[in-house]
Order: sequence, then structure tokens, then C-alpha cells
Amino acid sequence: MYLTGFADEAADGITGQIRVTQLLGWKYIEARKVNGKIFSDLAVDEFEHIKQELQKADLKINCVASTIANWQRTVHSPLEYDLLEARQIIPRMKELNCKMVRIMSYAPLINKKGVILEDQNEEEIFRRLNLICQMFVDEEILPVHENCMTYGGLSWQNTLKLLNHVPALKLVFDTGNPLALAVESGKVCKGNLDRISWDFYQHIREKIEYVHIKDAIYNPENNQITYTYPGEGQANVIEILEDLLKNGYNGGLSIEPHMEVVFHDPSQQSTDKARFDNYINYGTCLMRLLEKIISA
Repeated sequence: MYLTGFADEAADGITGQIRVTQLLGWKYIEARKVNGKIFSDLAVDEFEHIKQELQKADLKINCVASTIANWQRTVHSPLEYDLLEARQIIPRMKELNCKMVRIMSYAPLINKKGVILEDQNEEEIFRRLNLICQMFVDEEILPVHENCMTYGGLSWQNTLKLLNHVPALKLVFDTGNPLALAVESGKVCKGNLDRISWDFYQHIREKIEYVHIKDAIYNPENNQITYTYPGEGQANVIEILEDLLKNGYNGGLSIEPHMEVVFHDPSQQSTDKARFDNYINYGTCLMRLLEKIISA
């Protein structure tokens, strides 16, 4: 098992992302944004600089968190957007010897009242993702789907159906997303909050290839969630980690704190120091949890 994380939550530039990873004693970064740009949008000289700095620091990118089929696009968006991003990042991933890419499965289709439609045009979602996944598989890169606010993340049933219809696609399970999605989709029910993530996990755990660590608490007064350190929220992080380790999980654990900055919420601002310190504290908290679980 190895530890990694979305270091863009700690720092914008590669220097800060490398430094925070080294201070934690880790060897991997999950690449999402550097200098405010997603991986596919980096200029050639920017990418070359990042590659050189990673080599000098003896660090690796274990996974590229792409925006392919994410919540910014629907199944009606031009497929070319996703194909272009795949074509742009594949050669860069090969240069970095990175073997895993995170993708999603398109924002849910909704009606004029904001209610999620029953008909999500599944056949087209599956067709597109089969094409995209084959592009990566042909280059010996593993595509993994995150249970975010897209078709496959709406429920564990959707996740299993998606994986069944797109055989090349594997699963990255985000511990905090089931709770966040329940709030976003209006499916919060009294009494079920403390079991949402665990219930989702129980149904899909045999499919898990990779794990994102995120935790949160729901506030009924404003119908919002507040992100917390791992083990301090309602996302069953401790139970999930215990079960993973008990069953011999040997993949990656990637931290995505969301406590100081959130990738999809530019309105949330923080200082450079607060971001950096929070990432260190978050990673340290996870390591202590793991030590406690292992020694129990």
C-alpha cells in the first residue's frame, strides 16, 4: 500500500507540491492542476519543467486526475472534448511512466426544476466511455472511475452497472462522495447519514482499485457539508480503512482534504500557508489512523 494525494490543494506550483509530499515522506502525487492548469492544458515548457523537478526530487505521478467526462460535461457535450484530452495526456503519462488515469461518467441530466431525470441516456454514456477507456488500455494505462457527481456516482447500483457495461473501467472509491452526493441530490434522510458511505462501500468493495480519502459532516441547519480530517466526520473512513486492510488491500490511498480549497468551488479561498499546513496535518492524521488500525 502507498500514500499519495491531490497536492494542488496544498500549493499551486510544482515546487510547493513536491515539498509538501517530501515533508510527509511520500513518493507519489496525484496530478490534477499545476499552476492553475489541468494536466492537458500545460504548455510544453511547463510540462518539461514539472517532469524535471519530479525527477530531481525522485517523486512520481501515480495517477492523473483528468476532467474527462466529469461534472462539467453532460452526455450531450461534444465527445471530441474528451477524446482531445485523452490524446493530450496519454503521451505525457507515458513520459512520466504513470499507469493510472481518473475519469468520470458525465453530469446527471436534470429537468428544468433541477430534478435528476430517470432516463440518463445510459447507452451513449457506455458507448463513449468504452471508446475512451480503449484509448488508455491500448497504451497500457488503467482508467479508473470516481464516484463523483456524475452518472456512475449517483448510487452503488449505477457504479456496478457502469463497470459491467464498460469492462476496461475500474473503480476509484472516494469515501466522502456518497455523503456529499446525497446532500447535492437532495437524498438526505433522517437517520441514514452515518451509514451512507459504508453502505455504498459494502456493495462495491470487490471492484475497488484505488481509494480517495475524504471526510465530512452534514449540517442540517444550512443543508451543507463541512469537510473534516479523516476519521472526524460521517463518511465511515475508519471502518472502511479497517475493512480494506483486513481484506488485504494493497493499492493507493490518496488524500483530497477539501478543507481549505475545493477544486470545483473557486469561491472558497484560503492563504498559501493555511493550505500547505492543512495538507500536512491531513496526511499526518491519515498516517496515524493507519498506524492505530494496524497495531490494533
